[in-house]
Amino acid sequence: MKNGAGARLDGGLAVSAPTVMAASIARERRRVLADLVALAKPRVVLMILVTAAVGYYVGLAGAPDYARLLHLLVGTLLAAGGSLALNQYWERDVDARMERTRARPLPDGRLAPLEALLFGSALTALGLVYTAVFIGGLALGVTAATAALYLFVYTPLKLRTPLCTLIGAVPGALPPVTGWVAAREDLGVGAWVLFGILFLWQLPHTLAIARLYRDDYARAGVRLLPVVDAEGSSTERQIVTGCLALLVVSLLPTLIGLAGAVYFVGAFLMGAAFAALGTWQAFVPSTGSARRVLLASLLYLPALLALLAFDKA
Repeated sequence: MKNGAGARLDGGLAVSAPTVMAASIARERRRVLADLVALAKPRVVLMILVTAAVGYYVGLAGAPDYARLLHLLVGTLLAAGGSLALNQYWERDVDARMERTRARPLPDGRLAPLEALLFGSALTALGLVYTAVFIGGLALGVTAATAALYLFVYTPLKLRTPLCTLIGAVPGALPPVTGWVAAREDLGVGAWVLFGILFLWQLPHTLAIARLYRDDYARAGVRLLPVVDAEGSSTERQIVTGCLALLVVSLLPTLIGLAGAVYFVGAFLMGAAFAALGTWQAFVPSTGSARRVLLASLLYLPALLALLAFDKA
């Protein structure tokens, strides 16, 4: 490397200082962009979009309106991504105390809190406005309720009561309701069946995660059930109850005419297998069995939704 108007790379190629500076700025911009995207939790947003799309498809009474579906997905993506970014803004101090989250952009210091606040607020507001303009008032109401419950009820309650898991399952179960509303402009029985499936699925899923990272959550002061339930009996009981209730509710789409017999049989078999894993975790609690429950939950939901879409009545 030499001083002056240029710099020499290892291979002997001379590069001007402005070129080096421009490359450095480009790298910095890419890093900031990547960190902003990470704030929005793309994998979580993807699952939210899938559930919203399935809600739309199952709710259809006629041919799909692909432009409306696209508007639904764009509005949901913006509002969900913004809400998740704001959640990381509010919980940055908590994240800094946990091993599994301390490398996130805010606790790691790669982004300033104000940047996250402005990014999350702008994205959420844009998503709400977009939904109101292109989908309608009812969809806007469901989307706004999802964001408000997630940010202003569930997030602060995580430090106060283990009931936060039940309360947090409500906004987590609303995206398919938004999809249904976009298809039908009503809140019919089908919308609430979809809500029930997503709500109950989150209980064993979330509790299995909390069981695996109990010490991490305890260190950060997050009062999830496995943290306050020293013996673990309440946690295991809730996992089994959630799995069994999910098995029953997952059969309702066929019983109310939303799906066919193929879905019914598949939902029963998958639900029974999921409940068996949850029951095994209750009788032989261990890190390994909790990890199996978590893995099963990650496989169960997309498989169930795909089967529901495939065998729509």
